[in-house]
Amino acid sequence: GVHPRSLARMIAGLRSFYKYLRMERYIAADPMQYIDTPRLPRTLPDVLSVEEIDAMIAAIDLSKAEGQRNRAIVEVMYGCGLRVSELTELRLSRIYADERYAIVEGKGSKQRLVPMCKATLDEIMAYLPDRSALDIKPGNEDVLFLNRRGAKLTRVMIFYIIKDLAEKAGLSAYTITKMNKGEIVKSDTLAKICKTLDCTFDDIMEIVD
Repeated sequence: GVHPRSLARMIAGLRSFYKYLRMERYIAADPMQYIDTPRLPRTLPDVLSVEEIDAMIAAIDLSKAEGQRNRAIVEVMYGCGLRVSELTELRLSRIYADERYAIVEGKGSKQRLVPMCKATLDEIMAYLPDRSALDIKPGNEDVLFLNRRGAKLTRVMIFYIIKDLAEKAGLSAYTITKMNKGEIVKSDTLAKICKTLDCTFDDIMEIVD
């Protein structure tokens, strides 16, 4: 039989086709209006364990110029649960260190508030001197994460950084593949987040309150 997800794609294609035929007046009625799309199960994304995140952080070479930047990237991405696109668009002016939160811009230019633990902010602050030493390109002055040429990191560059760290940490090929698809975004429980970021439940509650 045909998998429900494949069937849903077929139905979507046929609907578009018959909608076009109606718009061009080749047909008077749309036969697809009586066809229901199969219900698809909603599955949770795979997540990295605390041990896997710790292994990736331990694999970072802080003696290299990009070392602290990459450490901050991992801490922000997994500690705050950001999408790669949100990470690349993160702005210095939208990080409120005293209040421990940041404003991120996601799909459709929608903005949301994201809490940040002290450990995550500490990694960002440790990266800022390295960032200031770069020859920052015009238009990138407010972008947090930059490449060695002073320009904004791209999605592909972030994926490469994460993939490289995962391989150095000895993560499985399956895990690396899932990360490249953007399906592994953060640790799956509050306890894991607290342990990874070396913060307490009270720290997070203080931000939320």
